[in-house]
Amino acid sequence: MAPLDWQPLALSLRLGLWVVGVLLVVCLPLAWLFARSRGRWVLWVESLFSLGLVLPPTVLGFYLLVFLSPLSPLGSWLESSFGLRLVFSFPGLVLASCVAGLPFMLAPLAAGIRGIPEALLEASWTLGKGRLETFVRIVLPQLRPSLLAGAITTFAHTLGEFGVVLMIGGSIPGVTKVISIAIYERTEAQDFAQVHVYAAVLLVVSYCGVVLLGKLGQRPRRDKSR
Repeated sequence: MAPLDWQPLALSLRLGLWVVGVLLVVCLPLAWLFARSRGRWVLWVESLFSLGLVLPPTVLGFYLLVFLSPLSPLGSWLESSFGLRLVFSFPGLVLASCVAGLPFMLAPLAAGIRGIPEALLEASWTLGKGRLETFVRIVLPQLRPSLLAGAITTFAHTLGEFGVVLMIGGSIPGVTKVISIAIYERTEAQDFAQVHVYAAVLLVVSYCGVVLLGKLGQRPRRDKSR
């Protein structure tokens, strides 16, 4: 058996951390907007952002490839203006994974915001607290379980994503060859010993994520029992 290559795992962990960090910043204001708005447009726009839950990853990866390719207007502009080529690069992998993972972060955050009692927000505003201070002191502490749930599911989904990363990143060692791609390639090469190791790592990480989500789900019931 060839020596085990840990680089795909390290790259996947790095990718997962980047995606979780970016989506936390992007999805918090989006979740607040969707949860607090009452217009008819909310359902349509929120459904568009949640499309990744049901859209086949290869379809999403294909359209991202079309839009980000150096032959497209956007890809050509990015490369000529900033020297940035997103296709077959780690930044492109981060962007594609953020698009694929966005609903996994957005859904729990929006649900958490909708579950915050309106009376808490009104009491804070009545006491003269601004919207930003209310968000930091009231909303964020209430959102802690939702933030953790979103981070866990997004991280786990990013580690296991295959179709999107293959379409956008390909398999460049040390650049875009993540653990899901390594599993596919090692399986094709019938190197099942390495596949077992890679798969076992993902299995352990996924199981730990499910346990943490279960603990988060039990917390409200424990608080009520007290």
